[in-house]
Amino acid sequence: MGLNLLFSKVLLLVLMVKCIHHVCSQGVDVKDFGAVGDGITDNTNAFQNAWEEVCQSGGTVLIADGTYLLASNQFPGPCNGPVNFMVNAIIQAPKDQSNADYWIKFYGINGLTIEGNGTFDGQGASAWPYNDCRHAASCTPLSPSLVLTNVKQSLVQNITLLNSKGVQMKIEECENLTISNITITAPADSPNTDGIHTRNINYVNILDSNIGTGDDCISIGDGSRNISISGVNCGPGHGISIGSIGKHPSDQNVEGVKVQKCKMSSTENGVRIKTWTSSIPVSVADVTFQDIVMDKAQNPIIIDQEYCGGRHDCTGSSHVQVKDVKFIRVKGTSSSEIAVNLNCSTSKPCSGIELNDINLSLDDGGETTSSCSNADISYIGPQNPAPCQNALSPI
Repeated sequence: MGLNLLFSKVLLLVLMVKCIHHVCSQGVDVKDFGAVGDGITDNTNAFQNAWEEVCQSGGTVLIADGTYLLASNQFPGPCNGPVNFMVNAIIQAPKDQSNADYWIKFYGINGLTIEGNGTFDGQGASAWPYNDCRHAASCTPLSPSLVLTNVKQSLVQNITLLNSKGVQMKIEECENLTISNITITAPADSPNTDGIHTRNINYVNILDSNIGTGDDCISIGDGSRNISISGVNCGPGHGISIGSIGKHPSDQNVEGVKVQKCKMSSTENGVRIKTWTSSIPVSVADVTFQDIVMDKAQNPIIIDQEYCGGRHDCTGSSHVQVKDVKFIRVKGTSSSEIAVNLNCSTSKPCSGIELNDINLSLDDGGETTSSCSNADISYIGPQNPAPCQNALSPI
């Protein structure tokens, strides 16, 4: 068992014990503070007052039975004990365009649990027509639904995120966090609705979840370290991606990423690393994609170091060093002929790339091909498609 998965199981046990002995015994119902689950009443103040009450000593905020309209709201720490945000209802965002940094934000908390069979409904369809990020060189993204900032020793489980205006869940500056058995849903054509986006995190586990979006199911941003993703079903969406990396001067290295036992169904990409052209000199290292099943995925295996946000005027060379990346037992069907596409940087060629037991066929039964440039590649075991003939010799 990997250390990250072992950690996640220990964390789950610790948080359950905390819940039994402390958190779950002190429940505060938002209805006691005036909340009304009629889908019309603004419950912002009621939720805020319930949170402040529980945060003073630790306990549970209970949301049940109804649809609770909630404007943008922050739930800050530190709290004087573990806090459980128990959602067994629908929490619904207003129908409007919002470019705020969050809809619901938790920050500065040690020992947070967000759980229940409830739904965070971002009502994104009301805002998606105002998203111009696919066509503009610079734009202000629409609001992410659930933001966790500087949250540690915490757990998110069993909830549903539905139709966010922007990113569904954003995790930043977090450590020792497990996300388990959640469902994330948005239409395939919804713009920039990444399922989970990480940045500057350490020891985060994403386990046994179903994610279907209009963008990356999981996007691993700069500064992400020691992240384990296992048992995720992705589709629709753009696959599981590291990047894009290297655009901003503040970008940091990505290292220690393991993606295993996941399935990509009719996704735009499978497993991907993308870095900006004309980027700053950072690295993506120690990455493993293992036991991945592709079902009619475009670009099942792809490294793209000529990324520039979807525009066609990319200039310069990427200065992000991609190294020590393993693709192990990646199998299934591709909807594009080029099933392995390793397009690495001319100034910082990829090094230590391993392809181990790859079997990717066209979904109509035809043969697939490989395309490689500026990549040092080692091949182990059977290879379908056949290895690249133009790869660099292993160093």
